[in-house]
Amino acid sequence: MNTDRLSFKEMCAKFDVTPRTLRYYEYIELLQPEKEGRTRWYTPREVARMTLVMRGRKFGFSLEELRQWLLIYDEQGSEAQNRAWVANATNQLAVLDGQIAELKEARDELEALRDQVKSHLGDKVEGSD
Repeated sequence: MNTDRLSFKEMCAKFDVTPRTLRYYEYIELLQPEKEGRTRWYTPREVARMTLVMRGRKFGFSLEELRQWLLIYDEQGSEAQNRAWVANATNQLAVLDGQIAELKEARDELEALRDQVKSHLGDKVEGSD
């Protein structure tokens, strides 16, 4: 076996994804493994792409956004891809900041409601501070 390539099973294990996920990423053209018959082999390029996809998903990017971003590299090179990344990251940071604000507001409301109910019940409540 070529040590520069990962099998389908090794790729699933490396990234802790299901076979279905890996096949779907191939279907939507995020990954393009080498094929020998029915066997798929993932090169260092595909491993790098999968690393970027996994990080992008962690940051909240859609698969289509990631596909478009990876396509920029293929068509225009790394500088154009990096410029697009900065713009996309700036937009995503604003989205995350909005989500953080919404979560903080929900948390504050929940805490206030809990404290209100707790005060009506007295000091002996399980699960309180």
